[in-house]
Amino acid sequence: MTPEFIRISSADYPTALTFLAITNRANEVDLPGWPPFPEIAFRASLDLPWPGNAEEKYLVLLDGEPAGVVDFTIPLLDNVTNFFSTVRTDPAMRGRGVGAAMVQFSIDRARELGRARVALNSAIPIPGSDGPEDPAVAALAARFGFKAVLPEVHRALDVATIDEEALDRMLADAWTKADGYELVQWSGDVPERFVEDVAYLDGRLIEDAPMGDLVIEAMKIDAQRVRDTEAAIKARGRRPHDSGMVHTESGRLVCWTSIVAEEGLDWHAWQQITIVEPQHRGHRLGTIVKIANLRYFMKAEPKVTEIGTFNAAANSYMIAINEDMGFRARHAFENWQLEL
Repeated sequence: MTPEFIRISSADYPTALTFLAITNRANEVDLPGWPPFPEIAFRASLDLPWPGNAEEKYLVLLDGEPAGVVDFTIPLLDNVTNFFSTVRTDPAMRGRGVGAAMVQFSIDRARELGRARVALNSAIPIPGSDGPEDPAVAALAARFGFKAVLPEVHRALDVATIDEEALDRMLADAWTKADGYELVQWSGDVPERFVEDVAYLDGRLIEDAPMGDLVIEAMKIDAQRVRDTEAAIKARGRRPHDSGMVHTESGRLVCWTSIVAEEGLDWHAWQQITIVEPQHRGHRLGTIVKIANLRYFMKAEPKVTEIGTFNAAANSYMIAINEDMGFRARHAFENWQLEL
């Protein structure tokens, strides 16, 4: 039987919860140890997409039974020729053509919206490991003409293993190269004096981080989009704790990092962006803010036992800092992109 695609919304919340359940079941099988998606964040996402994007979520039925989920992100302010899809098949329904149907549905929807390309991702072996690549995923990508464009690695820090003496040494060495800079820290919304600087730094992340062969442009972020994003973060029950470095001569925030805790998931947090303005690199500012913010975060969120983060596999500089801090590889992903 041909799969049926049902768009979900908060108006039919029980059906929406089936979407969430399949998402978490698939992650348990495909990504052992992956944190479950909290219900508070999921519910907020149904009515409040991330600013600058539209989102569509579909529950897939096969013979009337829930079989998979499709989650679309549709940029509206930048990257307006791109289309991003996440597909997951319920582990109990695999091998019945659901995955192929979801990929075809993604391509068809992207074309309906006039997009030039569609991207999705899948789990792959951690680089350097002996684990075989999932032949089903590779075959599916080849069947539809997708190209592998950007491998990424998920690392996690077990808080119980933090070597405080090693962090002290890293921090002391970094500060010897950071004359003329001041550390600032905050929780929650960005202080008004830094909001324009945060918008600028956030907007250039895609320009500065390795993006492989992924066709993507820098995000258009201004102060209002920063504030709108903060509102979406609060609605999802997330609590950011941030650190930055101010260039004392200019008074500008030139380096910034953030770790975010989540309501309903007390044991886990995500290390988000870390970025240094290009003309201020070479002063070890990234090392200072990451270590300082880790300590600042743990004082505020003592229940957290694990912090996850993502890096492009080619981002050797940031990976080196993360591994020196104790982060270790847990999962790897490939981003696939198809020109339509």
